[in-house]
Amino acid sequence: MHAPSAPATDSRVSAPDRLRWTILALLFSITVINFIDRQTLSILAPKLKESFHFNSTEYGRIVACFQFGMMVAEFPMGMLMDRLGSRFGFSFAVLWWSLATGLHAFGRSVWTFGLLRFWMGTGECANYSGAMKVVTRWFPEKEITLAVGVFNGGSMIGSILAPPLIVALNQWFGWQMAFLVPSVFGVIWVICWRRVYHMSASQERSMPGSAATQAVSALALLRYRQTWALMLCRFLAGPVMQFFWYWMPDYLYNVRGMSLVAIGAFSWLPYLLGDAGSIGGGWAAGKLLSKGHAPARTRGITMTIGAICCLASLAVVAAPSVAWAIAIIGVVLFGHTFYSANMFASISDLFPPAAVGRVTGLTGLSGGLGGILFPLATGYLVDHYSYAPAFAIAAVLPLAGMCALFWLAPGLVPVRFSHAGSGANRP
Repeated sequence: MHAPSAPATDSRVSAPDRLRWTILALLFSITVINFIDRQTLSILAPKLKESFHFNSTEYGRIVACFQFGMMVAEFPMGMLMDRLGSRFGFSFAVLWWSLATGLHAFGRSVWTFGLLRFWMGTGECANYSGAMKVVTRWFPEKEITLAVGVFNGGSMIGSILAPPLIVALNQWFGWQMAFLVPSVFGVIWVICWRRVYHMSASQERSMPGSAATQAVSALALLRYRQTWALMLCRFLAGPVMQFFWYWMPDYLYNVRGMSLVAIGAFSWLPYLLGDAGSIGGGWAAGKLLSKGHAPARTRGITMTIGAICCLASLAVVAAPSVAWAIAIIGVVLFGHTFYSANMFASISDLFPPAAVGRVTGLTGLSGGLGGILFPLATGYLVDHYSYAPAFAIAAVLPLAGMCALFWLAPGLVPVRFSHAGSGANRP
């Protein structure tokens, strides 16, 4: 099935419904696979820490290595998507990170796991820059936030599937197979992607508005307040979800006394609420936009709702039981995904489609930096104090990120690139 050539008007709107929703289904499924791969280490962390004698500080370093890989490769992967196209870019990135995932089966030390996590991060960062690029090409403006919510919801579905799947593989075949099996999923996905998505890089570049944006250098994007607003927002808000992905199994095991089997049976429940938040955030934004609300007001309303829900993180350590702790974490994840669907969609509010890959990469660069610092801080806090300060920090970061976004980009006024490529009309 071949993608139609770009028309002279809005190619996103004219794309056949069946094809574009099939493409969205593939973006959703690779996000699911991404987060199964990503969650494997955190689910097995209690076992690996006991087997290889890691403490929380060393585990935090392993997690930071993954985030460092994401940070250094975010912008190159965004450029790859913009320059060589989503078909090649996604194929390369998924095969690259799937190989790293499988090789985790041979890890034996902090350094080998850290190196493999770094490698894995250099590929997995392309998921969002690539998906954002594809969504802004194939969906009309009023549906972009919903499409973002759908593919971003794959992170929650992956996190729902990962605990029972990884624990079962560990129980039946050993922890090595828990890394090998998910790596095969990525290879299968690439085969499906290349059979469905045939739009070439030249076709993507020929779409309306692409030439002017391509003429603007990557460095030039850093000259605009809108870029820094998005980067600071993701720097602050991004590490919150990573905290729950990477540390929740360890918290439930070491603080709440759950067994690995019980974690596999119940720790997926908060992610179910998280998936509802991702879809709900996209749906709510679509409703507000369809009623005539401006993008800035829409993002302000939805992100405020999400940030308020995230404040529930303050109550996790005081929860009277494991069940209550899991329920409160679910409220936080609902709020964060409700928030993040609109945070990512605000990239398309501020920048034209041809720049979305690079701008998403830049936000991932800043998010990766936050993702390095927070795990290191968490490991230190857990070893020297408790989980309470980490949950408190996670509670307030999304609200701080939203404030930064609207402070640096008031009104979410979009960047306008000149056709001559000499710059943009800076608001």
